[in-house]
Amino acid sequence: MRAFRLPQIGAVLLLLALAQAAPAVGEEDAVERGEYLVRAAGCFSCHTAAGGRTLAGGRALTTPFGTFYTPNITPDPDTGIGRWTDAQFLRALRDGIRPDGANYFPVFPYTSFTGIADSDALAIKAYLFSLPAVRQQNRPHDVPFPFSWRFLQTGWKWLFFSRGPFRPAPDRNAAYNRGAYLVTAFAHCGECHTPRNFLGATRSDLSLAGTPDGPDGQLVPNITPDQHTGIGKWERGDLVELLRTGTTPEQSKVKGAMREVIQDGLKSLSDDDLEAIADYLFVQPAIVHDVAPKR
Repeated sequence: MRAFRLPQIGAVLLLLALAQAAPAVGEEDAVERGEYLVRAAGCFSCHTAAGGRTLAGGRALTTPFGTFYTPNITPDPDTGIGRWTDAQFLRALRDGIRPDGANYFPVFPYTSFTGIADSDALAIKAYLFSLPAVRQQNRPHDVPFPFSWRFLQTGWKWLFFSRGPFRPAPDRNAAYNRGAYLVTAFAHCGECHTPRNFLGATRSDLSLAGTPDGPDGQLVPNITPDQHTGIGKWERGDLVELLRTGTTPEQSKVKGAMREVIQDGLKSLSDDDLEAIADYLFVQPAIVHDVAPKR
């Protein structure tokens, strides 16, 4: 057998080094993309309590069914998601099911996140697992009987949950479908901007038409293109400006949960994505639904 010459050995070592580096580059790309998608999904504002560690949970969400506390989604193996497999992560987002098989309550917007593509969901997981692990126990929900029974969510899902993923509309262009994907899956706009029925499910007949009973009892505006009660008199650029800076066409600043969503997430999106969101919203059915307080 002929011995390797030194140049040949060097070439082999170089190829091995490149082969080992290739997955690292791909992983780095996934982490970078995952951070972008985490911001699009509003994870920072929901999973970080006031004065708390980033994404370590504990944020209170007050609803008519009780107060829910968001969980720790840092990669801590005992109090966070550090032991989750890819399949468990996908099942949580796609089906609203915890690793132990129990149902999540729909205050976790899996009803929207179910639309997220597997590759995007796994990029989110890659980013979350790249962060420092924070050891912080999850706070139990303060939800009265019988709403605290997770098994009842199986019936709720049967009635109100449509499993994803997102399917692009074949008769629409790429910009429309990108906007639809961002609005309905990642940004889950309908979870806040749509009124709910007495069982806590969003009302399809008033999709995106606003509600006086939003998160923590806040008023959430109508974002359909109705001329009088929605955003029908706005220009496309007005909506993009609001999503980027939180400034309305009247030069006032958004407050509450929307301010956090913009500061921690939407303002980081690309111009193309913000414009796609605006384009999608402006072609939705205009719904007359005045949620402003009466004077």
